Amino acid sequence: MDKFSSALQARPAHMGEGEWKARLELAACYRVFAFLGWTELIFNHITVRVPQQPGCPRHYLINPFGLHYSEVSATNLIKVGIDGEPVDATPYTVNRAGFVIHSAIHAARDDAHCIMHIHTTAGMAVACKEAGLSYDNFYAAQLWGDIAYHDYEGVTTRTDEQARLVGSMGDKHCLILRNHGLLACEESVPVAFFLLWTLNRACEIQLAAGGIPGANRIPSVDAIAASAHRNHRSVDPQGQLQQKVFDAMVRRAGVVSYDSLI
Repeated sequence: MDKFSSALQARPAHMGEGEWKARLELAACYRVFAFLGWTELIFNHITVRVPQQPGCPRHYLINPFGLHYSEVSATNLIKVGIDGEPVDATPYTVNRAGFVIHSAIHAARDDAHCIMHIHTTAGMAVACKEAGLSYDNFYAAQLWGDIAYHDYEGVTTRTDEQARLVGSMGDKHCLILRNHGLLACEESVPVAFFLLWTLNRACEIQLAAGGIPGANRIPSVDAIAASAHRNHRSVDPQGQLQQKVFDAMVRRAGVVSYDSLI
């Protein structure tokens, strides 16, 4: 049975099925982040592009500003335009400053269906190191050649930084915001989650190993890492592995039914 089946019965009459499913899945992801401790009080965001009809403007879902991740639901998620302004009436507000990064990447990348940004201790610690992340541990090797860096320009509130941020990211799926944190963008919520988990895990291992890139370097690490990255991207092109991982974490976060996310 489709995991959304029961919850679909509560879909608002004015809302398409695609948007409602996106809301349910995104709300579940916020609960997973809360369970993992990937929260920063009421700050940071996970955003998802709303499925659209041809010719219609692109809209995005974002968390209400002021709510903890554990309080986010399919109903209270806010639909915004690329300018960060709410499309529909809502009792909540949007942290527009927080949407500056997300809106830039969503607008520039057709493949950026979901964008996740976190300030974990491990991620921020590696982001503060000039050499960044080394590819010489099991998890980092899987990301070989898919990590970009963006220099710190202060709190990201200025729209003039967006072009530079997009230029820094290029066609990569992982972005280390120097002195700031981690970001991942992907074609779906489960794929983005698994990618970000891998990136954060790589940062944790690097710190546990001493935090010095290259200190534990193995022979031919670049060739090995390149092979690991190819395997990571091609082992399950349909995303079934990532979906299984995400579903397991949703259950672990205590979401026994998507009805509870409404």
